[in-house]
Amino acid sequence: MSEYLSIPTPAGSFDALAAGPEDGRPVLLLHGFPEAAVQWEHQVAVLGREGYRAVAPDQRGYSPGVRPEDVADYAIEHLVDDVVAMADALGWGRFDLVGHDWGGAVAWWTADKHPERLRSLTSVATPHPGALADALRNDEDQATRSQYMRDWRSRDTEKRMLAGNAEALRRMYEWKVPRDRVEDYLRRLSEPGALTAALNWYRAGRPAERIGKVGVPALYVWGTEDVAFGSTAALDTEKWVTGPYEFQMLEDVTHWVPEEVPEAFTALLLEFLGRH
Repeated sequence: MSEYLSIPTPAGSFDALAAGPEDGRPVLLLHGFPEAAVQWEHQVAVLGREGYRAVAPDQRGYSPGVRPEDVADYAIEHLVDDVVAMADALGWGRFDLVGHDWGGAVAWWTADKHPERLRSLTSVATPHPGALADALRNDEDQATRSQYMRDWRSRDTEKRMLAGNAEALRRMYEWKVPRDRVEDYLRRLSEPGALTAALNWYRAGRPAERIGKVGVPALYVWGTEDVAFGSTAALDTEKWVTGPYEFQMLEDVTHWVPEEVPEAFTALLLEFLGRH
């Protein structure tokens, strides 16, 4: 049975979905754009039943209690600090970290900056940022796929995305996310300031530092039909992991893995956690 939490941190209070015994092995799950913690509803419930303590927060900008107005407050270092602050508030020393889309990027950066805090890392869809940076420089296909990241920095993006009953946002989910879940996301993102806060993750610009190779045990799950991330960065991610590494390629699956194939993904996650 899932429950709702408020996680107090110096930045504000994060809303979260949780399940499992308080003393269970801790797992933190980070959502992507344009989603929320509820994207992990299936995984949180299953992990909880298996004895893990699973917590999925609405991240910075998505939680009304942590919605700063300054674009600079959405830089990657603040997003990583949020992960550590939430773990501290939950009383977790080491924990397993799972992320999808932007949550995956934050997970990779957290593994780089705080490897001592992570028992393992799982990224869904998002390749290692170093592999992605190389692909953006050297692979025309990836450069084309990633053009949206620059386009969404425009100040008229909110208006375009919400026009016509949020038609542009609806199309993003590619009809792979359950309809009622999409309506939930759109309701949340239509709240005053919510979509701007979510888009500020893109507007905050590049990290000040380069990311290094990751040494914690890592699982990377990628769907072959992912429109955002192509095969070049996906296959090159292995070069950026020095610890135990597993790559799971899901044929005919799109970007929305946790919600498109929840059972298959959760099985992969449980198997991976069981090995580490």
